[in-house]
Amino acid sequence: MPYTPSGFFCDRLIRERERRDGEGSLSKPLRFSGQDFTALKQECLTKKCLFEDDTFPASVESLGYKELGHKSNKVKNIVWKRPKVGEEGGEWGVCVCDCWLLAAIACLTLNEKLLYRVVPQEQSFSEGYGGIFHFQFWRYGDWVDVVIDDRIPTFNSQLVFTKSAERNEFWSALLEKAYAKLHGSYEALKGGNTTEAMEDFTGGVTEFYEMKEAPKELYKIMKKALERGSMMGCSIDSLVPARFETRTVTGLVKGHAYSVTAVEECKQSQHKEPKVRLVRLRNPWGQVEWNGPWSDNSKEWVSLSKGEKDKLQHQSAEDGEFWMAFDDFKKNYTKIEICNLTPDALEDDKIHKWTVSVNEGRWVRGCSAGGCRNYPDTFWTNPQYRLRLLEEDDDPEDNEVACSFVIALMQKNRRKERKMGANLFTIGFAIYEVSPMHGNKQHMQKDFFLFNSSKARCKSYINLREVTQRFRLSPGEYVIIPSTYEPHQEGEFILRVFSEKRNTSEEIENRIEADHPVPAPANAGEESEEDQQFRSLFQQIAGDVSTGSTGRPVRPVSAWGSMDGTGRLNLQEFRHLWNKIKQWQGIFQHYNSDQASSINSYEMRNAVNDAGFRLNNQLYDIITMRYANESMNIDFDSFISCLVRLEAMFSKSHTNTSPPYYTDPRSVCPLLAMQVWLPYMVM
Repeated sequence: MPYTPSGFFCDRLIRERERRDGEGSLSKPLRFSGQDFTALKQECLTKKCLFEDDTFPASVESLGYKELGHKSNKVKNIVWKRPKVGEEGGEWGVCVCDCWLLAAIACLTLNEKLLYRVVPQEQSFSEGYGGIFHFQFWRYGDWVDVVIDDRIPTFNSQLVFTKSAERNEFWSALLEKAYAKLHGSYEALKGGNTTEAMEDFTGGVTEFYEMKEAPKELYKIMKKALERGSMMGCSIDSLVPARFETRTVTGLVKGHAYSVTAVEECKQSQHKEPKVRLVRLRNPWGQVEWNGPWSDNSKEWVSLSKGEKDKLQHQSAEDGEFWMAFDDFKKNYTKIEICNLTPDALEDDKIHKWTVSVNEGRWVRGCSAGGCRNYPDTFWTNPQYRLRLLEEDDDPEDNEVACSFVIALMQKNRRKERKMGANLFTIGFAIYEVSPMHGNKQHMQKDFFLFNSSKARCKSYINLREVTQRFRLSPGEYVIIPSTYEPHQEGEFILRVFSEKRNTSEEIENRIEADHPVPAPANAGEESEEDQQFRSLFQQIAGDVSTGSTGRPVRPVSAWGSMDGTGRLNLQEFRHLWNKIKQWQGIFQHYNSDQASSINSYEMRNAVNDAGFRLNNQLYDIITMRYANESMNIDFDSFISCLVRLEAMFSKSHTNTSPPYYTDPRSVCPLLAMQVWLPYMVM
């Protein structure tokens, strides 16, 4: 049976309700591990003691599980110490480090509002010090507040991991500790990338471009990104690890992360090319700058008027910030990362904000983990999301009627589950245009994908935490299909759509309903010979039928139920059940193409539909987890058991004789009923 974490579906419903109440928002972040920073700090101050975090202890368990685990020689001489701060106190300034986490922090420090959202203010080593700090991160759609103590791993009195160039700056090490706690250990942070941390610091979505393959409108993309408050970083790859952080003759550093702080177009006086495109960059070291054209003291600045220089805020100083021509930027840098921020991260009303749609989903083995288009028999079973592009872009220089948007597919919890053997799946997505004839919100069937090609798709399936890509399509309706490359791979994901103009996206869900589940009244008049034979059979099974009900329950009566609530079937109800089972037997045989006495679990969705039931995706997932075997097949007994229970559920709802959570089959409540009911009612 496919594995699903305990309580997954109930947890998802609870989270949706909490979000409606504002839980997980910027103003009301979730308390990681249930810890309340204010209450814990006050308790420490009252007791005059320093905080010790028992949920992330100062021990090997917090360091790692393999390379930094119990058996590793690397952890033998590690000592956890609290910072010893001099008279000046612990500062919350910009730190210098070449690790991927600090590269993201370098970008973060360019925006003070974003910085102080991750690192809440009014924390220090002097006033109100209790050995306790807290940081806030975006985690799969929610903001979480992570509390830590300030015991940091050291070796020979030196910080083991992130460190600052200033002796009294410890905030980077504490931020890293909180980030490690969020993911389970320090070792879980191994092999990260700047884009991942940038998103976790901002809740944004990152676009990644290789300069040699960058789109021709890259300048325009960068310009618009900055107008929308986006964070940008770039770097120069080094094929030789030993040459990382080495300076080139032009003053640029290989294997080093830079921040892009401005993109401008300026008029040049008395020049062949009247306009020049410039990019401003920042070296987080605070020194070592570009020395080519448009560097601080280059001759090119003479061609600009004083007004243009003032607009660019040009100054000659060894501060790590410099300008260079856009063409030189493309020639010298290898890649650029753009982290587009969500509207809730941007408080300035002057900023042109993105429109964002967020959807959470899950691939369930045997039901909705269909793999990519290479697997047509199962591809259609993947979760499906309807995208409506409602307004075209505002671009006076572009006559094309199109909508720009970015799709980001992120797999969840894989880094945290690495210690249990979890690796990143190879993921991607495809986009299909939906014609007016498919304007309903029903799950698109197999034939649709067999006879329609995708309108767009991600460049490639890749084993990253997140796959993102920018598209331009005409206004209209589309269906997004997120998937793993291989079928049968189970995991959770979040799908986000960022657009310059208004859009809506939502999971395609069938309306929960059934076709006439209640038997019609028996016809009055004489019984036919067939009716008499059926009554005789019923009497043999059930005993005395003079009262119209069975003398003892008949399996599967307990699951089927009765109209009078006794748990026993009368003749009419038994006849209805009998006819239903004959109908279901025909459906089973239709999908049992190989005559193997079982049907593939991916076909269960169609079989259930043919039986007259329309369910949502969560219910199909639950059915698969309850009835499919290890080979993802469902045998005839399990098939009949499932349909009997579905029939009973809808019958109870229709007759209003059941508890309140059955009364509206279109509500989310039947999901709870099915989750509790199906696994434990054995036939």
